[in-house]
Amino acid sequence: MNATRYIAPTGLDPVMNKIFNALPKFGISVAGSRLLAVRGRKSGEWRTTMVNLLVDESGARYLVAPRGHTQWVRNLRAAGGGELRLGRRTETFTATEVADADKVPVLRLYLKKWGWEVGKFFEGVTKDASDEELAGIAPGFPVFRIG
Repeated sequence: MNATRYIAPTGLDPVMNKIFNALPKFGISVAGSRLLAVRGRKSGEWRTTMVNLLVDESGARYLVAPRGHTQWVRNLRAAGGGELRLGRRTETFTATEVADADKVPVLRLYLKKWGWEVGKFFEGVTKDASDEELAGIAPGFPVFRIG
């Protein structure tokens, strides 16, 4: 799996993204979604997109980029943090990128929770994949631990 992997929105994706990005603005969370706000690495302006906030059994929180190395991933790397928004609530956070070797349990949990929604981006890899299969795709799926 390529460390520069990126799957661009196609077809109806841009329209659906606009609709689903509006929901957290109105305080509506779909399966734990939030509006991620990160300062642009070049413009310094706030950029927003909907993300699935993953919380593991220990309470650790993660953001996973199922489309790969997107603009929000690049901006978050540069900024080191951002905001999670839901309605009028805004939570500021810092982010630490998870090493590829440590992504397997996070990717498995992400697929268990949201495989129905994001499975098409995982190109046939499912929650039932072996650790080796998940480790093989890990470089193409940025993961951030947030706090």
